[in-house]
Amino acid sequence: MATWRCVKQCGACCHLDPTERPDLEEYLSNEELALYFSLVGEDGWCIKFNKQTRECGIYADRPRFCRVEPQAFQEMYGIEPEELNDFAIDCCLEHIEDLYGDRSLEMIRFNQEVGILAHPGTRSSN
Repeated sequence: MATWRCVKQCGACCHLDPTERPDLEEYLSNEELALYFSLVGEDGWCIKFNKQTRECGIYADRPRFCRVEPQAFQEMYGIEPEELNDFAIDCCLEHIEDLYGDRSLEMIRFNQEVGILAHPGTRSSN
């Protein structure tokens, strides 16, 4: 079974372009929504994401919507804790494919990290 893990220096989730996330108002509070918009740079990337090192500049203090934690995902998206692993994997696969491509180094690294042996962009049922 694949197990979700964040892959260092990927950053796919740091692409915050609101046009690609049209339902923000449905799962972020007004305060979180204002914070979200304040973090979006002109190019759609989080202004706290260092594109050279591909690391978050506020990782330890990142907002709730940047954390993959059972309580946050249950409150924001209605995802039950036992569903979080598969949901997080699917989200990462989608973001990585959209930004970097299904055969990108980022996709290969993610698949290896979480234990996906199938073709990049798909999840194995192992």
